[in-house]
Amino acid sequence: MRVVSGIQPTGNLHLGNYLGAIRNWVRMQDEMEEANRAQAAAGGSAEKNQCLFFLADLHAISMPHVPADLSAGTLEMTAALVACGIDPARSILFNQAQVPAHAELQWLLGGTARMGWLNRMTQWKDKAGKNREGQSVALFTYPVLQAADVLLYQATHVPVGEDQKQHLELARDIAQKFNNDFCAEDAPVFTLPDPIIPPEAARIMSLRDGSAKMSKSDPSEASRINLADDADAIMQKIRKARTDPEPLPSEKAGLEGRAEAANLVGIYAAMAGVTVEEVLGQFGGQGFGAFKPALGELLVETLDPIATRFRELRADREALDAILARGAARAREMAGPTLDATYRALGLVRG
Repeated sequence: MRVVSGIQPTGNLHLGNYLGAIRNWVRMQDEMEEANRAQAAAGGSAEKNQCLFFLADLHAISMPHVPADLSAGTLEMTAALVACGIDPARSILFNQAQVPAHAELQWLLGGTARMGWLNRMTQWKDKAGKNREGQSVALFTYPVLQAADVLLYQATHVPVGEDQKQHLELARDIAQKFNNDFCAEDAPVFTLPDPIIPPEAARIMSLRDGSAKMSKSDPSEASRINLADDADAIMQKIRKARTDPEPLPSEKAGLEGRAEAANLVGIYAAMAGVTVEEVLGQFGGQGFGAFKPALGELLVETLDPIATRFRELRADREALDAILARGAARAREMAGPTLDATYRALGLVRG
């Protein structure tokens, strides 16, 4: 297996980012290492199961952005990923901009992708809104860049949520058409990647409003647990989190209509790796005066070591630059054969 996945390099990372994406990446990395050990123990192929994780900084310029923020966000995301458990020695971690083959392959695939395919992308419709004529070309064509991101490395599997399934289908369509149009039947250039559906991530809501998603754009710091928060800040934010006066129910149905209560219980379940029903079995009938300290302690136990490491890494620009440079060098080496094969298949001559 070769798993490839990217993430937008946003700054001010919070609990929702950790539970929604980063933790799944760490889990996949660990599963790959376990598979390699089992493969070696069984005397199997020396070919290594591998994860490639990248910061999608080229994708970020498809929308209006502040260059300094993009640069800082890329380094901050790198620090967060490493602090959360992504090991650059076991996975390949890099940013797109240091691997020009991503942009090169996007252009080469532009002759195969079709306008009608891109016009059907629901995210294009959602992001462009009614002003499609005023959007950047990059926003319209970024699904082709996504295809290049995974096809470049002969990815066998790509983690996708509901909002990205259509884009992976597009990548497969582009790969299939390219192979059919330009390759011998027994010598395709591209592998068609299969989806990995990650375990359902908890939907983490604001600590101040259970109907709004936890977000870095919320002006209230009390609305979110930041990955950089220390133990005191975490406990204070949980203590002040909005709730209602009723005790916790003993069954999940009792959380209906209680958005803030449901959010805190969901956070506890996600962090502890248990079901909401199990949480309510333990705390049902108790008030938030008992539940909040338990939730705060659970968060501190997991997040405080991450926060400490994150703050250390974030302050060490040289170390972060080195991590990305090493990862990019490995990625460029892996990308080379596919890019060369694509040029040859198209009849393009390079020096």
